[in-house]
Amino acid sequence: MAESKGAVLVTGANGGIGAAAVRALAGRGTTVFATVRGDASAIAGVKGVRVVEMDVTDPASVTLAAKKVSHDVGGAGLRAVVNNAGVIVQGPLELVPQNELRRQFEVNTFGPAYVTQSFLPLLRAGGGRVVNVSAPTAWVPVPFLGPIGASKAALESLSGALRGELAVWKIPVVLVEPGTTSTLIFAKAEAAARGALNDADPGRVALYRQHLAAVEKAAANQRTSPPEKVAAAIVKAVEARRPRRWYAASSDVRVLRLVSRLRAGLRDAMIARTFGLSGIKAAA
Repeated sequence: MAESKGAVLVTGANGGIGAAAVRALAGRGTTVFATVRGDASAIAGVKGVRVVEMDVTDPASVTLAAKKVSHDVGGAGLRAVVNNAGVIVQGPLELVPQNELRRQFEVNTFGPAYVTQSFLPLLRAGGGRVVNVSAPTAWVPVPFLGPIGASKAALESLSGALRGELAVWKIPVVLVEPGTTSTLIFAKAEAAARGALNDADPGRVALYRQHLAAVEKAAANQRTSPPEKVAAAIVKAVEARRPRRWYAASSDVRVLRLVSRLRAGLRDAMIARTFGLSGIKAAA
């Protein structure tokens, strides 16, 4: 039986990477406060897990959750806050509904900011750390993934600034970068994107038919890794005595890190070829 290793908060715990991280941490003796918005069936029955209802986009909901967790942990505080909750909004920026664009930033950027603000007193009390789950599109811009990339780029910038602000209290701020992971988040993003296209002006949609077909074909050929690989990286970020600033969850992420350092023109051309966009001509 693993001994208790303190308490950790994980957002977006109702599936995919979040559920895998909850199970991995709980299995190592950590008390996990798993935040969900509604359904918690993915983590039902996992020993050491305490489900907390919280909507990361609602500051009042986040504040209330922080009060509940504070009541439970008392003066022991938290060992870590893992900002994992996220969504993917994709498609041509010209056709992305404005409410979807707003939702992208509310969940991926504002959400971690609200959570960090509310739970920092518990991290100070527990000598804890902030672990933010990002994405390679934060530093490798990919056509038709502009919203998700921009939201994660903003999160990484906030993380860097926060690292300096919290240094005096020795509270590390860590980034975990998943690659393409086999979770439902991509299917949900695809369904939402198709719905948006169905509601958009058909004439403007037609301008992007070739692009979208090429990107869909390239995406179908991508290799995916299980969410447990990302969960393992999150465990390292939580448990390391001196955590690194950045953890890659797969070898593909390390390759993309190298791509991000290429000259911009070369990088853009490489991405266009990878996604089958380089030979497309403008529609009449």
